[in-house]
Amino acid sequence: MRLLHRCLSLGELILASLAQAAPAPANPDAHARKIIAEWQRIVTPQGVNEQLTPLIGGIPQALSVRGRDKANPLLLVIHGGPASPEMPMSWAYQSGWEDYFTVVQWDQRGAGKSYDLNDPARVGPTLSLQRIVQDAAEVVRFIQLRYGKPKVFVVGHSWGSLVGLSLAGQHPELLYAYIGMGQVINGSDNERASYAQTLKLAKTNASASAELTALAPYPDAKGHVTLAQINTERKWVMALGGLVYGRDSLDYYSRLALLSPEYTRDNVAAIDHGAELSLPRLLPELLAFDFSDVTQFDCPILMFAGRHDTTTPPSVTAAWMARVKAPKKALVWFENSSHMMEIEEPGRVLVHLVNDVLPLAQ
Repeated sequence: MRLLHRCLSLGELILASLAQAAPAPANPDAHARKIIAEWQRIVTPQGVNEQLTPLIGGIPQALSVRGRDKANPLLLVIHGGPASPEMPMSWAYQSGWEDYFTVVQWDQRGAGKSYDLNDPARVGPTLSLQRIVQDAAEVVRFIQLRYGKPKVFVVGHSWGSLVGLSLAGQHPELLYAYIGMGQVINGSDNERASYAQTLKLAKTNASASAELTALAPYPDAKGHVTLAQINTERKWVMALGGLVYGRDSLDYYSRLALLSPEYTRDNVAAIDHGAELSLPRLLPELLAFDFSDVTQFDCPILMFAGRHDTTTPPSVTAAWMARVKAPKKALVWFENSSHMMEIEEPGRVLVHLVNDVLPLAQ
């Protein structure tokens, strides 16, 4: 009876709370952001929840740092795109990570909140893979110093996997381990495999088959792809489930940004502006990226691979991983994911972060 009474009391509290919130809010999005912000609030005595804009590579860049215990190791997320920040969507999947890591979301130069912090005319000419890898090293050193940590974990997703893998090669002394998600090993090989798999999936879709066939050869003999070509190819990758398994659109994920407590509407609008600034400048570097023969690493290398990913086909990564030599290596398959496993299989991602990654913080 006491348990029943407690349940009823909790139900009464919930009903009372809902009754207080009954009037329709004038700004539903802002109201939802407040609810999520309260749910997200870090209340543990040793927790951290900071929004920072340190000077990185000579310009202010945006960081979000969240975790329930400062004693936990740092985990830096290097987002994809180019210029597709994960900070505004991270509230939907990151909470569990924050029990075990102090998680750092970073908006790269020209992306998201960092786009809003700077003059695009000044930042545009500085956009390069080398510069962003240098920025990543600066971010790592900044958070190491601020939180008193000897090393960090780095997760690189999609475009961010070029940055993260380069960082692991250049600065293994900074990392407990590198974790690739939707890893790119060779840009032109990646596009070739993506195109072949997507064309195969398109056989029963006349429109997809016609548009994809018209792109051939993709890439061309020199490994080149135009921005218009890759946009067409990626349209059908998405429509055929190669970006998110079982879905034909990423809208459900992108719209999470509208409810982010860490992003304003202007920040959300800046995502598209940042992509327009970054993609033409960084696409050639994505296509030219080649770590095919870089197989010796001095820090652990782990790869999280979506079984149905045709955006960055994991067959290329799996073949490369077979040749990698590192203090520890692992290839982890996500059977119900394409390219976005952090939101497709968030529970499994958390389990592998805790079981396979966390123990490497020694």
